[in-house]
Amino acid sequence: MIGQEKFTKFVEKYPHPHRTFSQRPDISRRKFFQVAGAGVTASYFALNKAQACTEQVSQQISLQNKAKNVIFILLAGAPSHTDTFDLKVVNGTTPAAMKPTTVNGVNWPMGLLPKLGAQLGNMSIVRSMQSWALVHSLAQRWTQIGRNPSAALGNISPNIGSVVALETAAARQPNQIFPGFLGLNSPLAADNGYFPATYAPFLVVPSTAGIPNTTNANGQARYNTEFQRIHQLDDALRVHSPLGTTVQDYDEFYSAANNLMYNPVVQQAFTFSTADSLRYGSTSFGNACLIAKQVLAANQGTRYIEITLGSWDMHIDIYGAQNPKGNNLFTMCPQLDNGVGALLGDLQAGGLLKDTLVVMAGEFGRTVGQVTPALGRDHLPQQSVVFAGGGVTGGKIIGKTTPDGSDTADFGWSRQRYVKPEDVEATIYSALGINYTTVRCDDPFLRGFEYVPFSSENLYGPIDELWTPA
Repeated sequence: MIGQEKFTKFVEKYPHPHRTFSQRPDISRRKFFQVAGAGVTASYFALNKAQACTEQVSQQISLQNKAKNVIFILLAGAPSHTDTFDLKVVNGTTPAAMKPTTVNGVNWPMGLLPKLGAQLGNMSIVRSMQSWALVHSLAQRWTQIGRNPSAALGNISPNIGSVVALETAAARQPNQIFPGFLGLNSPLAADNGYFPATYAPFLVVPSTAGIPNTTNANGQARYNTEFQRIHQLDDALRVHSPLGTTVQDYDEFYSAANNLMYNPVVQQAFTFSTADSLRYGSTSFGNACLIAKQVLAANQGTRYIEITLGSWDMHIDIYGAQNPKGNNLFTMCPQLDNGVGALLGDLQAGGLLKDTLVVMAGEFGRTVGQVTPALGRDHLPQQSVVFAGGGVTGGKIIGKTTPDGSDTADFGWSRQRYVKPEDVEATIYSALGINYTTVRCDDPFLRGFEYVPFSSENLYGPIDELWTPA
């Protein structure tokens, strides 16, 4: 859908509601009967829609299809966009230590992100994005599932990574044993929703020891015997289980875990040396970036990796004026800079960057201009999102903000409106050659699950300008 005015009118007609906890539900007698009557009517239409949704459908559209893998970096807590990817120098506020520097025409905080500054030729930054919500948990999940978590199918909607794992499963080779979706340092990652458990994120905290429990205290021979005995005893319940998909999912977990046991490929991909960790910054986030690179290099079937780097919620002392060693930009940005800087460099050196789309975003942005009395910045819808690799044209800035960074002045893309999380979702699918207009008919409510909401209305779509020449 082209044009912000047209988009806004559509959203007003079909709202994307999100209510905070403090907004307690209330209803009048008149409203009760209105809702009750509407419910009878809605149940009729829902039934008809369920009966109509009998076959998966997709529109004929053009897809980028230039990437094979995705690394999605969630900057949980929402970094200040005007101090990082859309730097706005505020006299008397911006610390000199941020070293604002013009790099290839881009104003960049070289004092915070020098290694990413050196990678600007590989990165494209979208500055015309706005979040739907300003509640951390809600907006973070929205970013991961590409739709309103409080909407009708919000509770059962899968992570974008689960959709990617499902869609790429057919291309897996028999010898590829890694899960399709890997979550690193992401304990609160959105899960597989109503999709089979096979497509859930495999959650790992990087360690020099690799994945825990991939050996058995009784030895490999005894372990193999015990695993075979399990199947001898209860395959009748595990395989094509009469107890349903939950038990079948349980058995698939066992089989997938068994493939990781005593496997040198697993050890090689999920362990790392002190020297390599040092190149990535010797932090948990840096180690996650290192593991992501090694997992993709192993080519064992993982196609989507989510990495979370939290602690960007800086309402207090954002520049560390009161506590230089506390949670502030000067302690957080080096972790991001070292980890992603080394990741992009190694992916490029290993020939993987052209096949790997790297996406980096928080759930929203932060207030601009002077800092608050608490020396911090509060929540703001305006934000930036960074793309690299996967055939993306490097060195591009898409969209332009107002002088203070509080709003978008130039949308910078063909739809001429704010970029939304659903558009980022469509961009990821298009990059991988996944038809983002797909509507599945296997959801438990039989409503029809759209990979990207409102696909039939062409409400959202990929940011194709990422792939056009600079």
